[in-house]
Amino acid sequence: NGKYYSLVYGIPCVLALDPVEKCPLFHFKVNGGALSIATAGCNLSCDYCQNWQFSQKSPEETRNFSLPPAQVVSKALEYKASAIAFFYTEPTIYYEYVKDIAAEAKRLKLSTVMVSGGYINELPLKGLLDCIDAFVIGLKGFTEEFYQKVIHGTLSPVQNTLLTIKESSKHLEVVTLIVPTLNDQEENFRSESRWFLKNLGPDVPLHFTRFNPQFRLKGLPPTPVSALEKARKIAKDLGIHYVYTGNVPAHEGNHTYCSKCGKIVIERLGFQVLHNNLKNNACPWCETRVPGHWN
Repeated sequence: NGKYYSLVYGIPCVLALDPVEKCPLFHFKVNGGALSIATAGCNLSCDYCQNWQFSQKSPEETRNFSLPPAQVVSKALEYKASAIAFFYTEPTIYYEYVKDIAAEAKRLKLSTVMVSGGYINELPLKGLLDCIDAFVIGLKGFTEEFYQKVIHGTLSPVQNTLLTIKESSKHLEVVTLIVPTLNDQEENFRSESRWFLKNLGPDVPLHFTRFNPQFRLKGLPPTPVSALEKARKIAKDLGIHYVYTGNVPAHEGNHTYCSKCGKIVIERLGFQVLHNNLKNNACPWCETRVPGHWN
């Protein structure tokens, strides 16, 4: 009768307690980690999906938990989490559930994080800006051909999402998974970094992460570390201040460096923060401010 009904409201298939660095969020500090939650489904079908067992399934095919929004927040408090992360699958699929959980979380002073492919129209995205504190958006490549053939979507809506979030002043970090032979060309790194710098500025963190063979691309090798290093160098040389390498623990690209003096202000091992040297949200040596949510 002309009404749509959500098939996943209140029945998540993923519940996990994570450090926010796993999202990845490197410039958004919370004290007690995040309760991550997801339901089945996605509005994209990436050939390399790392969570295909949940995202590329219907709710009839996953093991689900019955958790209304208030109980999700209660679980977060029970496990002493400081945030709720909508993570692992695409939150736009469970949009109404996200909004109701986030409203309850805000009432109880919990932070909210949305990890998304950014494939969403502007009006519903704006409906999330009041209830989400931090966004991690997957800019999965930088050509329409790659998006159409590998992601099974298009690039421009993701760019529009990034612009809308940037204009809102909400916390934003961007992640690009580098897939061997498909989006690891040097010119792609340059094009993405130039667009990023022009439209998002030098201070939004950019994460280049390592692909591990999954889903329809099990025949490809893991991303060579040299490809991540090349992407990071290009982005930094073009003027982006905070560029990270992901899924390579103990790599120098895990750390946060002062954009002026170059010293390590936050030292990490994978998703673990070993030392945070920030003083009043700034480098303790030269007092250059490090943008982020540090309180």
